[in-house]
Amino acid sequence: MNIAIIPARGGSKRIPRKNIRPFCGKPMLAWSIETAMASGCFDRVIISTDDPEIASVATEYGAEVPFLRPAELADDWAGTAPVVRHALESVIAAGESPHYVCCLYATAPLLQPESLSAGLERLKGAPEKQFAFSVTSFPFPVQRALSVMPGAQGVAPMFPEMIGQRSQDLEEAFHDAGQFYWGRADAWLSRLTMFDKHSIPIVLPRYRVQDIDTEEDWLTAELVFQALERRD
Repeated sequence: MNIAIIPARGGSKRIPRKNIRPFCGKPMLAWSIETAMASGCFDRVIISTDDPEIASVATEYGAEVPFLRPAELADDWAGTAPVVRHALESVIAAGESPHYVCCLYATAPLLQPESLSAGLERLKGAPEKQFAFSVTSFPFPVQRALSVMPGAQGVAPMFPEMIGQRSQDLEEAFHDAGQFYWGRADAWLSRLTMFDKHSIPIVLPRYRVQDIDTEEDWLTAELVFQALERRD
């Protein structure tokens, strides 16, 4: 049995109500639900929320909301892993026995079903691994990053020893794409760390990845989404 767990709390601060704010014609959350269902990977798609309005939108688009998340897991400090464990433990307590569990973020409208499927297949094919999650490359060498100093003091290289090197001579760097995290159920329950040697990186193209934490992020995601829709 495979389940998707989509965390979607109601108290987002930087973009209020972002999980159900309209995005290109649908509530933001709806895109993740539909992508999960279209992937064919899941027996259940479960929303973990503390918010009745989000729960209503989720069920309208075909997801399940078998519980409301407790307040201690719905504040600004609640991490993703405890939220996933709470949902997984609730499913197990109800008599189910999930094998593969995917945490899918509610704000991932650029994600494709094929990427979810690829993550599951890579994890299935590597019994020594515990997680498979989305990453993408930085568009510029991180070794040549700059610090902007307060006031008019100028800038300084974060890595002075690297600043003069050619881009092509520097190691390519990747970051968490913030879209999906496949894991074996036991790995989630045992509190293994995600960013470790027992994880498989699923590399996504940069144009399929956009953090959505600010209004500028939101606009960028809409423009990219619309461009990809026109191309397809």
